[in-house]
Amino acid sequence: MLTSVQKEILQTLINLYQSSNGKSIKGEDIAEVMGRNPGTIRNQMQSLRSLGLVKGVPGPRGGYKPTIEAYHSLNISVSDQDSKVPIYKNGKRIEDISVARIEFTSVPQPSECEAAIKVLGSIKDLNLGDTISIGPTPVNNLGVMGTIVGRDDMDNILLVDTKTIRSIPKQTVGEIASRDVISFSLDCSIKEAAKRLALNEIDGAPVMKDGKVVGVFTLTDLVKAIANDRENLSVGDLMSTNVVIVNEDLKIANAIEVMLKKGISRLIVADNDQNLLGIVTRTDLINIITNLEQFPIITN
Repeated sequence: MLTSVQKEILQTLINLYQSSNGKSIKGEDIAEVMGRNPGTIRNQMQSLRSLGLVKGVPGPRGGYKPTIEAYHSLNISVSDQDSKVPIYKNGKRIEDISVARIEFTSVPQPSECEAAIKVLGSIKDLNLGDTISIGPTPVNNLGVMGTIVGRDDMDNILLVDTKTIRSIPKQTVGEIASRDVISFSLDCSIKEAAKRLALNEIDGAPVMKDGKVVGVFTLTDLVKAIANDRENLSVGDLMSTNVVIVNEDLKIANAIEVMLKKGISRLIVADNDQNLLGIVTRTDLINIITNLEQFPIITN
């Protein structure tokens, strides 16, 4: 049975180890985070090593690393070390932390539910009253949004009053993509492009050359052209080359992640030869998942 101090040391070690991408952690760093004497940490580390929860790494860059048993002793799944489940606060992802476990502690009514969130990493920037969103999780694509109503620093657990729980469908982008895609040629005029965007009530379309996608022209590009007196140029001169092409087998949850990382609002769907098959936009994803706009997964 671990003492409260040992549990806190072990949790701090795991938090630091998680954020260091696998580098050994010095006792002094643990002491600094915990606000304790380094000598106390070294003494406790001897006990934790004898219990098989910590291993020492010799050398000038040495320190300590948690063992698999350390994760088990704190009820953290070993697979959680590799499965990063993001946490967002006020629409912004908090770096260097991840969700290890979500447990729904009470479901008295559909509109009232509390969840205990086990976190890997420091929770010092998460306070009572903060609105957070979590997910999607890797297996069931679960997303949770709510308000922090409790915090256990020793066990690294947040108690969240959930407001929204959504599971992202396991469909592929190929199943929801728009197949009748409007596209532009490189020499299309700005005036003609504006007419086609307005007529089809869309805010962007791919630009094609020899049957391949080479760019995207959007309303933003159109507005910039007008603002900068560049209406005489063609779509090819003003298009964005920040095009992300994906396979039609890509899962919706992965598509959301790609959009977030790339800072874009549409994905081009093509085959292995880069032949255009369709397009998936942020609107398509919002329509397929009710209230997804409440989750800060897509930023553009």
